[in-house]
Amino acid sequence: MTSTIETILSHRSIRKFTDQAIDAAQLESIVQAGLAASSSSMLQVVSIIRVTDKEKRQRLAHLAGDQPYVASAAEFLVFCMDYQRHFTINPQVNPDFTELTLIGAVDCGIMAQNCLLAAESLGLGGVYIGGLRSSAQEVDELLNLPQHSAVLFGLCLGHPDQAPQLKPRLPAKVIVHENQYQPLNLDDINEYDKTMQAYYASRSSNQKQSSWSQEVTSKLAGECRPHIKGYLNGKGLAKR
Repeated sequence: MTSTIETILSHRSIRKFTDQAIDAAQLESIVQAGLAASSSSMLQVVSIIRVTDKEKRQRLAHLAGDQPYVASAAEFLVFCMDYQRHFTINPQVNPDFTELTLIGAVDCGIMAQNCLLAAESLGLGGVYIGGLRSSAQEVDELLNLPQHSAVLFGLCLGHPDQAPQLKPRLPAKVIVHENQYQPLNLDDINEYDKTMQAYYASRSSNQKQSSWSQEVTSKLAGECRPHIKGYLNGKGLAKR
């Protein structure tokens, strides 16, 4: 097993950080790793906003659902899909196709994961902050995003001040299909539910009695940020 694979397999979300800053050279390496990520048709439709202003950090922590580590992490990066630079180059660009919005979301995810893996390889830790989308318009205005760009998520980075357990994932036999989509074997899910219940019971904090199936059902059975479509449309995205 290579050190790269070991880094990937040892991933865990870090939400508690020391006061130590990230070295400038390390941050540059993290950003360069992100810039090296794959890009659909080499469109390069991602912008990263590094938020260093303390007041803005506090405001973003609140807008993200009162997540204090947004303010306390050494670095906070906000990943945005960005077609404004392309529109500026030539106004004939049509950023309003839904396919382009999907490309922007995919490219942001790929770039951010490169950044996080690079950080973890340097002994740092981090956690993604999708909660920014709960107040997407307010975050957008705080960061002064132009038309044809939209906030997607944030990434906290810093020196870990905790060592949480690895969270079990669904087994490969549930995720990986061969040649065609295979029907779900609920026995596999039942076994995974037992694994997750044991994991939750072993945690010293935030213990849960529910299973993974119950957790995701609760998440997916109700509304999920219904304002997002209007937000994207208002930025000239995903209109057709």
